[in-house]
Amino acid sequence: MKKFFKFWLISVLSVMLVLPLFSGVASAADQTSSSSVSSSSSSTTSQSSSTATTSGTDDSLAKIKAKGEIVLGTSPDYPPYEFMSKGKVVGMDIQIAKKIAKDMGVKLVVKKMSFDSLLVALQTGKVDMVISGVNPTAKRAKSVNFSKSYYKAGQYILINKSDKGVYTSRKSFNGKKVGAQTGSLPYNLAKKQVKNSTTKGMDQVSDLIIALKSHKVDGVVVDEPTAKAYAENDKDIVAINGKFNLGSSQTNDVVALPKGATALTNQVNKSIASIKSQGLIEGYLKKAGSYMKVNTVNTSMWHYWKYFALGVEYTIGISAVSVVAGFLIGVLLAFMRLSKTKAIRALGTAYVEFVRGTPLMVQILFVYFGLGVIVNIPAVVSGIIAVSLNSGAYVCEVIRGGILSVNKGQSEAARSLGLNAHDTMYSVILPQALKNIWPALGNEFVSLIKETSIVSIIGVSDMIYQLKIVQADTYRGVIPIVITMILYFILTFTISRILKHYEVKMNAK
Repeated sequence: MKKFFKFWLISVLSVMLVLPLFSGVASAADQTSSSSVSSSSSSTTSQSSSTATTSGTDDSLAKIKAKGEIVLGTSPDYPPYEFMSKGKVVGMDIQIAKKIAKDMGVKLVVKKMSFDSLLVALQTGKVDMVISGVNPTAKRAKSVNFSKSYYKAGQYILINKSDKGVYTSRKSFNGKKVGAQTGSLPYNLAKKQVKNSTTKGMDQVSDLIIALKSHKVDGVVVDEPTAKAYAENDKDIVAINGKFNLGSSQTNDVVALPKGATALTNQVNKSIASIKSQGLIEGYLKKAGSYMKVNTVNTSMWHYWKYFALGVEYTIGISAVSVVAGFLIGVLLAFMRLSKTKAIRALGTAYVEFVRGTPLMVQILFVYFGLGVIVNIPAVVSGIIAVSLNSGAYVCEVIRGGILSVNKGQSEAARSLGLNAHDTMYSVILPQALKNIWPALGNEFVSLIKETSIVSIIGVSDMIYQLKIVQADTYRGVIPIVITMILYFILTFTISRILKHYEVKMNAK
């Protein structure tokens, strides 16, 4: 038993030493610098500053310049607006963001996350602006500022090539299933204007394409450039004009900025005006198209082994730290729940009941966005904190059940031999409890590896996140999923065998 606790003590100390380094690396990965643009000299910065004079009276622009960088939030799964190519975020929107950063004389930092988390990230200060094919709506305008429009496009519907001629516009989908990205304008249009249909929302456009090709939906509503980009790069897909009834502003793509950030909004509008006057949009779209052509050259999964390797690295790292932290939290909570002090026992019970009664996804979002209002926590650290706190509640019940399962006579016998309460617990009760709960404890550790997959929703580069990148990069849906399943199985099977080995040794003793 002493060896066991010595092992966990060494593990905790190791985690404390490694975590700061891991967090720093994760933070760097979280804020992808592949799209960074900075001024090459102080003269460039000075020139940009002189042209960036705005009529805004707030300090939103001054704060950006003071920190020397502007953080862009985007969902890189929407070609040709923004998508992944060779590990970098590219596309028309990224080019626009680079132009905005250059005009300000600051560096551009790109944060990747799901589309429906972008405006939340903007409101909580995780990002300084959002450019991700965003359309202005009256509801959104209550929470954020919108720039002037930088691009205007219609809404198209992607269909399978075999259905060409069957569907000609949105009216053809009466009684059918239509897919669209959750929280987007296409999703709202599909729900309102495609009569008697079922609208299926998904976070990623790449997932919608897979659903289309596997006939889970009959069509996918997306912006015109995105529809044409997919159709040009996938011979099995055809793009048709949805012929939606659109308001004057519903086809506009804009930059979303913090509410009340007038100075920053005015500066962004100046950059957009410059982009329009120079006719740069067509060039941006052409460059995005060139990246998409490269994407289809080599879609072999061996070509993407580094993506999967990075995902495995993050998954193992998050799981390892969370297992140790979750176990320690679980032990503490178990003793709290077994305490003779009513207040301590009530506190432990309240924590366990609350954590077990709320979804892990919500907990992760709360730690990242909710606590992020108070302190800026990197995405990977937020994921570790949320998973550890969640695991601790379940481990607590396993340990508590194990302690209660030990016959009361064992405690009485130990006390009769002169052992005090402390020695009785650590030398008699816990060793027997550990033997009883080891299978259940091992099951919790195995489950934790799989549960870490949910951290991808806040942009952590775990296996699920890398899976999405490979899918978007190759236009292949099923094979990346199969590979990810195999990798998860290898990890869980390995840890199961290790736990089984120690279970056999404990039973032998």
